[in-house]
Amino acid sequence: MSSDKITNRAEKRTVLLVAAIASFLTPYTGSAINLALPAIGREMEINAVLLGWVATVYLLSSAVFLVPFGRLSDIVGRRKVFLSGMVIFSVSSVLCAFANNISSLLIFRTFQGAGSAMIFATGFAILTSVFPQKERGRAMGVAIAAVYAGLSLGPLTGGILTEYLGWRSIFLFTVIPGAVAIIFVVSKIKKEWAESKGEPFDIPGSVIYGASLFLIIFGLSDLPSFRGIIFVLSGSLAFSFFVHIEKNTAYPVMNIQLFRRNRLFALSNLAAFIHYSSTFAVAFLLSLFLQSVKGFSARDAGLIMVFQPVVMVIVAPLSGRLSDRFEPRYLSSAGMAITATSLTFFIFLEQMSIWMIMSNLLLLGAGLGLFISPNTNAIMSSVEKRYVGIASGSMGTMRLLGQMFSMGLVMLIFSVFIGREEITQGNTKEFLETLPLLFSILSGLCFFGIFASYARGNIRINL
Repeated sequence: MSSDKITNRAEKRTVLLVAAIASFLTPYTGSAINLALPAIGREMEINAVLLGWVATVYLLSSAVFLVPFGRLSDIVGRRKVFLSGMVIFSVSSVLCAFANNISSLLIFRTFQGAGSAMIFATGFAILTSVFPQKERGRAMGVAIAAVYAGLSLGPLTGGILTEYLGWRSIFLFTVIPGAVAIIFVVSKIKKEWAESKGEPFDIPGSVIYGASLFLIIFGLSDLPSFRGIIFVLSGSLAFSFFVHIEKNTAYPVMNIQLFRRNRLFALSNLAAFIHYSSTFAVAFLLSLFLQSVKGFSARDAGLIMVFQPVVMVIVAPLSGRLSDRFEPRYLSSAGMAITATSLTFFIFLEQMSIWMIMSNLLLLGAGLGLFISPNTNAIMSSVEKRYVGIASGSMGTMRLLGQMFSMGLVMLIFSVFIGREEITQGNTKEFLETLPLLFSILSGLCFFGIFASYARGNIRINL
């Protein structure tokens, strides 16, 4: 019930541990599976396009279900939805490990994405419900550090597991922390949080929302083809219709008024979208540059690129703790500025030595870590407790849309300058010509994000 409060320090630590495990699992699975895709393709004898859907269907499913499950958790209870998500995620992971064809693997990955949405939509919402504002930033920082620990360890352990135990072992490995989290929730966390208990669930709005998001994300992944453009436009029209009907719905799946009347909430979400849009493609571009141009192996390229998430794991908890004492907008804006500076340096990537690249990755990691924890704290602290599920869902949606937009932008530029071809020694010149343009666009977008981040206002004034 909404009146139940966790004040015992040991119980708080249990909630934080469970949230950290959940925050680790979902990004770990995504980054680790990327290393296993070639092995999956060889075993199941599928083409590159179909193989790409092994990763894409997971993102699509997560994005479509994030906001609806966030709203549902406000009604039926965040603990219930979180626990159900952990069970679905763990069971579908086992099923993925034993999938014997691509159709069954894609179906199980869809369920895994839905479980991930239930976890992500409620994890940060539960932290917001449990930790008071003066402790919330520190808790958010720990959970976000777990996210980037997953991103850091995913490529490393994914490659090792695939090489020595096969790609199916990656899915089985995720069951272990998932089972630990389930045991802790069942045995240690008895409280429930449902500030909107008794309100009806907006099924029509959820369906239209899911359909519009599916069309947009599918279209972004297919740009710059004509089909991709049609899907993005259709999805945008469907989303406009969704916004219109939600304004006139008594209990909407997404409270549009939060964006219209809550400047802090709206601009914090916009800042998150811009930040993910300007940074997500960096790892993809650097991976191609280090392997296709510099001739590094996948392992060595991964060792170079791990500097960024490692720094983020260190900085995120510190910036989260600082956001309990200082206004998040100052910290997030500073983080956005550092990120934009690092992206600007990458315009000259071709002339940079490996040591310069690693140093700039340290700078990028510091900027990302300084931005994300305070920004998350701002989003989750800017709404009433009855809406924290929706806030958590919208935050996750901004992340996924930003990631897809970032990759869609890269694919668009590649298509114009290189064509829909694999990056090889034969087109290295064209690839290198696109890098300054891409990093100029990404850094310019990030510099614009500084103003969106700073203009949001203060948490302590808005509460």
